[in-house]
Amino acid sequence: MAAPPVPMDASPSAPPPTAARDAPGRPAENEAACEDRSNAERLDRLLPPVGAGRSPRKRTTSQCKSEPPLLRTRKRTIYTAGRPPWYNEHGTQSKEAFAIGLGGGSASGKTTVARMIIEALDVPWVVLLSMDSFYKVLTKQQQEQAARNNFNFDHPDAFDFDLIISTLKKLKQGKSVKVPIYDFTTHSRKKDWKTLYGANVIIFEGIMAFADKTLLELLDMKIFVDTDSDIRLVRRLRRDISERGRDIEGVIKQYNKFVKPAFDQYIQPTMRLADIVVPRGSGNTVAIDLIVQHVHSQLEERELSVRAALASAHQCHPLPQTLSVLKSTPQVRGMHTIIRDKETSRDEFIFYSKRLMRLLIEHALSFLPFQECVVQTPQGQDYAGKCYAGKQITGVSILRAGETMEPALRAVCKDVRIGTILIQTNQLTGEPELHYLRLPKDISDDHVILMDCTVSTGAAAMMAVRVLLDHDVPEDKIFLLSLLMAEMGVHSVAYAFPRVKIITTAVDKRVNDLFRIIPGIGNFGDRYFGTDAVPDGSDEEEVASTG
Repeated sequence: MAAPPVPMDASPSAPPPTAARDAPGRPAENEAACEDRSNAERLDRLLPPVGAGRSPRKRTTSQCKSEPPLLRTRKRTIYTAGRPPWYNEHGTQSKEAFAIGLGGGSASGKTTVARMIIEALDVPWVVLLSMDSFYKVLTKQQQEQAARNNFNFDHPDAFDFDLIISTLKKLKQGKSVKVPIYDFTTHSRKKDWKTLYGANVIIFEGIMAFADKTLLELLDMKIFVDTDSDIRLVRRLRRDISERGRDIEGVIKQYNKFVKPAFDQYIQPTMRLADIVVPRGSGNTVAIDLIVQHVHSQLEERELSVRAALASAHQCHPLPQTLSVLKSTPQVRGMHTIIRDKETSRDEFIFYSKRLMRLLIEHALSFLPFQECVVQTPQGQDYAGKCYAGKQITGVSILRAGETMEPALRAVCKDVRIGTILIQTNQLTGEPELHYLRLPKDISDDHVILMDCTVSTGAAAMMAVRVLLDHDVPEDKIFLLSLLMAEMGVHSVAYAFPRVKIITTAVDKRVNDLFRIIPGIGNFGDRYFGTDAVPDGSDEEEVASTG
């Protein structure tokens, strides 16, 4: 038998703030819509006032394609699409993410509570997942019922629990997921879905968050937001009128016929399953503080120093068979001598780096699959040759140094597609973090040339490989190219991903305490772009500006 939930209360006089959930969809610009907005403005006066010290509420879910998955606070920008690394030195996740479930009635302020938890946690990476995204696709008959406010969206059968569970499982495992975007004005899913990544904390909110046994087992903490029914009704009226293009009569009809009975039958009884009950929602700051303290303690247990783990693993082993090093001819040796020399001018550094890149990519292309191909020469004779046996080649550069290899790839591969991944080192933790990615569509069908100029511990390269794997690129179709690698980085990548082909022009033996390759070539990005060196930075994870 489940333990009774712990009610969290603060000063009884604290008024609950306005907290209608955001959702996509804009009413048509016509007279009816203007009248609806006027009604909504009048409803605002029925709500209790927001505290003078509280900033206006901002959108916390990213259900609109045009909006980035961000939550901007006074102090920082929080990325609500999650982030790697989710792996250890074996290329797998060491511990699952901490999942918080937020349940409660419609318009109870669940999303506002989620936002306050995220802000108080003060961590830059979190996943915010709304149950509103997982309404089932309606049949034509159901669409007609919904247009007449006769379809019950507040029943468990209205949600795709199978998709919710599979999505949450993948997020907890650190994998990327695609989440549907639901349009409340048309009661349908949009064509485009959004991509989220796993993170240390996942917050899942919805009216039926505790209505499925399998779903409950995935939640590490269950919070029920308990708000007065009159306040919830007023918030729902304002939201549905101003944001979803409904009229007052339709909203009240749907509330009395479906919303209120569903709350009494399906939602309120799940309060006993919650670990914590938060009366008055976001107005209860004491409860929010206690929740945040508990989550912080859980996060401390999940800390993982990726680069330190890589540095101590796989040492004294022979280099793997998946590694191919460009033959060290006098020409190659001479170019390495020039780019490694600290006295080399920037112009010469760029020139000879580009020459090495061209040779490296030409060498890498020899490992692509080829098949027998017969063509006819201008003299009318058959020539038995070879042609590329794959579908397409895509280059993916790890920003910022990796993008310097793109011109060489374009010079030898006609019409090659290019993607980018931005990975930066967190200056407080020293760990790599994924900030941005842009990959071509259908990349899973391609051979992918992953480019980074230097690889020391292999942490950034492993993260980039994980991104490609999560986009369904087969491991044996990934080629990691680098001008210079440390043995440690080679071992790390090869151990975690034994079918990835590793190709470089040279391998150095050691890295120092700052994870710089020894003897190395210094910070490649700084030397190539002419920027000042960043103290305590490594060769591979360049600290680029996100501004």
